[in-house]
Amino acid sequence: MKTKKVIGRTDKVNLPDLGIFNAKAKVDTGAYTSSIHCKRIKVQEGILSFHLPTEVEGKSVVKKFQTKDFSQKSIRSSNGESQKRYVIKTRIVLFNKAYLAEFSLSDRSQMKNPILLGRKLLKDRFLVDVSKKDLSHDEVKST
Repeated sequence: MKTKKVIGRTDKVNLPDLGIFNAKAKVDTGAYTSSIHCKRIKVQEGILSFHLPTEVEGKSVVKKFQTKDFSQKSIRSSNGESQKRYVIKTRIVLFNKAYLAEFSLSDRSQMKNPILLGRKLLKDRFLVDVSKKDLSHDEVKST
């Protein structure tokens, strides 16, 4: 049987394909799909474009992305309403290991954490200990 890593209620994660490092993420076992904060999400002529507000060396920057590799799914938001959202696949690094994961694109500007990690990513890989935080980030820092 595969040993599962313990992850806390929050962590700092890397999304290397998007150039995002040490981004705050909330672990949410109530959410199925992971989510990432984006603005200006639109599709034109089969190309999905979006802006990712992030920090680089302590400064706020907006990174612009375009991709043809995306899907659209119906996702139930925290208030129980179903929304159509665009979904991309990208790598996320936790405990020095990269995982390919799906992220729905949504405006999370009213949320404390720009990234939400859902059950689809967590399942069969991690156990959640809500009394802990930043376990992946702290393990990487200590190596």
